Amino acid sequence: VDQQKVTKAGALVVRDAGIEISGKKLRYASRGGLKLEGALEDFHVCASDKVCLDAGSSTGGFTDCLLQHGARRVYAVDVTVNQLAWKLQQDRRVIRLERNARELGLDDLGEAVDL
Repeated sequence: VDQQKVTKAGALVVRDAGIEISGKKLRYASRGGLKLEGALEDFHVCASDKVCLDAGSSTGGFTDCLLQHGARRVYAVDVTVNQLAWKLQQDRRVIRLERNARELGLDDLGEAVDL
């Protein structure tokens, strides 16, 4: 921010401050996607053409990983509103359910989940 490194998410900045973001670009919406990718590979799980559920989707790292591994559709479930990464909110293969996953039933989804 204005050529100074800011490490605290809650730091106050002036409205017209210059902002530059540096660092490695993540392959997925969050680092969680990297963890799931490792599990998919290690356990030989194929997400291709599967209907999936991401319980506790947060910003959508798992959701993004599943889509990039060929999932047909992902139900992204989280109690927090509008936390899912914008690119995933715009993806027609993602169905956002902003509620508690413990209270979900088949009627809420309308179809069986494969993964």
